[in-house]
Amino acid sequence: MTKKEVKVSPQFKSQTTKSIIAINLFILTYIFMLVFAIGLTALCIYGGIVLVALRPSFITIALGLGFASLGILVLFFLIKFIFKSHKIDRSHLIEINEHDEPQIFALIAEIVAEVGTNFPKKVYLSSDVNAAVFYDSNFWSMFFPINKNLQIGLGLVNIVSKSELKAILSHEFGHFSQKTMKVGSYVYNVNQVIFNLLTDNESYDNLIQSWANASGYFSIFVLIAVKIIDGIKWVLKQMYGLVNKNYMALSREMEFHADEIAAHVTGFEPLKSALLRMSLADHSFNSVLAFYEKRIPDNQKGENIFRDHRFVTNFLAKENNIDVKNKLPYVSESELNKFDKSKLVIKDQWASHPSTEDRIARLEKTGLSSTNIDHTPANSLFTNIEKNQRAFTTMIFKEVVFKGEVSTISSETFKSDFQNDFYDNTFSKIYNGYYDNKNPIPFDLQHIEEYNKGMKLEELFSENKLDTVYSALSLQSDIEAIKQIVDNTLEVKTFDYDGIKYKKRDCKKLIPKLESALKNLNEQIKSNDIQIFHFFLDVEKQTGNTPNLQRLYEQFFTFDKAFDAKYEIYASLANELQFINYTTPYEQIRANFKRIKPLEDALKKEIRALLENPDYQTELTKDITDNFELYLSKQWQYFGNEKYHDKNLEIIFTAMNDYAFLLSRGYFLIKKKVLKYQSELLKLPKQKTAIASPKV
Repeated sequence: MTKKEVKVSPQFKSQTTKSIIAINLFILTYIFMLVFAIGLTALCIYGGIVLVALRPSFITIALGLGFASLGILVLFFLIKFIFKSHKIDRSHLIEINEHDEPQIFALIAEIVAEVGTNFPKKVYLSSDVNAAVFYDSNFWSMFFPINKNLQIGLGLVNIVSKSELKAILSHEFGHFSQKTMKVGSYVYNVNQVIFNLLTDNESYDNLIQSWANASGYFSIFVLIAVKIIDGIKWVLKQMYGLVNKNYMALSREMEFHADEIAAHVTGFEPLKSALLRMSLADHSFNSVLAFYEKRIPDNQKGENIFRDHRFVTNFLAKENNIDVKNKLPYVSESELNKFDKSKLVIKDQWASHPSTEDRIARLEKTGLSSTNIDHTPANSLFTNIEKNQRAFTTMIFKEVVFKGEVSTISSETFKSDFQNDFYDNTFSKIYNGYYDNKNPIPFDLQHIEEYNKGMKLEELFSENKLDTVYSALSLQSDIEAIKQIVDNTLEVKTFDYDGIKYKKRDCKKLIPKLESALKNLNEQIKSNDIQIFHFFLDVEKQTGNTPNLQRLYEQFFTFDKAFDAKYEIYASLANELQFINYTTPYEQIRANFKRIKPLEDALKKEIRALLENPDYQTELTKDITDNFELYLSKQWQYFGNEKYHDKNLEIIFTAMNDYAFLLSRGYFLIKKKVLKYQSELLKLPKQKTAIASPKV
């Protein structure tokens, strides 16, 4: 195989230069602090010796040791990273070899030859929807070569073709293929050093705490050392911001470069199609895990979650009108961004990965197209994929604590149950996704605008109407982001909106314009919601069905109005309990719990109402009911004898979370009741006027 030579881009060279400058600046700053620490240590040791020599006694010896330790503690803080090793947890991985998986190793060998890098030291499988090259690192790994390991996720293999897998692995090896890419590895290790100095201090903190507790004579010097170290940390934080920002920018260019290497190996099309499918595949995998998480109380597990994953991925694709070819969904760029109508562009200087859209744009610019694409599922590369999938399924469920005899859900049962759950938690296709992320906007049911009887069903839920809904949602999100720029939550100097560049000082003029546009969009949506109500009211009259629509809307609007106040009880209580996460004086803790008593009483009142409400009976699982009844059974004490009662705190937090879940679930159910009734009206006979067939 011929090694693929890929020239680095000017942007990559520029970011590499900036990163090297930032690293050199850090090194100079670090050397200055190290020299200071060495000098301080020498001075403290000398002072300790002089103190003991002047008047030898137990006290002077203790003070001398404490004085000497001051400098040693500061110096050790600055050099402790040398002894730190970053080992990757491999407990969730399974190693494979060439004897067991010859096709996979042949593919890797082919990629290694074409990319021009070394064969991985070891190859592992994981359950992830991902692939990665990793290695254990320490300070010395910046100076000595380290063999990399390859991790291949079966969740990834499950949803890609052979060519797509080859492209993804080529991308991973592309990070280490050429000399210029080694700069990124060097920067990464230096970044780890700074991170260790700033945050990875648990062992060090335990050390100085033990030293301070050894003698009261030592504690004063430990306190001084901590103050000096706090100053060093402040300097390091400034350097970390500079180095990390440049490293993130370099990382983005490294991703583009690795993508280009992959395009040279397979053409850009396989990596593009895999990138577009990744979000759906991730969501599908998480949906499978969420399905089984709900079955834990029933002591049920799956027999092969990867088979389930494959089914869910294709099922969700079909439900969203995404083409399925060669047993894999092919997501288009328009489908990827279908609901993103944002016009706000903020360059995220802290993002280590470019967006999928940016990566695809750069891939297509390479012009490296291929006609030799293998669409065979990547699973076929494995000698016994079923065996590997079942091994990881067993590993995943091994972490679950079941309370009784466990039964296994077959794949056929999973398919049926998953589909039933899906349809129970989604709305009819006649709505075209109109209500997926919005609720009917409340209006006066007694005094509403005139109805345009010429409106047809497909017009009410057309792509234009859907576009208006998602434009409003995106505009609302944009306004919130710009407000964060104003109050400095987002540290941004400039940004683009609708193709125009703005500075921070322009935000206060821009926000009112956007709020006015949002108001106009919401008025259009509300007007359409009223037309929808009229349309189905007319259908109800035509069918001669018992009038129920207006009553259902009234119930929904009443619930909608009360929802915020009910949810506020949970939000306020959660906010008031934040103090338990911080060091708080005992008297203040007692006062805080006394202050939240009225909120807790309100929560208990609402929980009792939920338990008695027939609308929630299908949602009240045994676990939730037991949690509620335990919480309501007595007045719990959360603090006493100068310590928190953790088990009692767990009881209130569990009850709070269950309450918030049920409240949100109740909102969904009453909304679904309205929408289901409307869709069922269309199925009733004796309609007097022609109604357009719904799109499916």
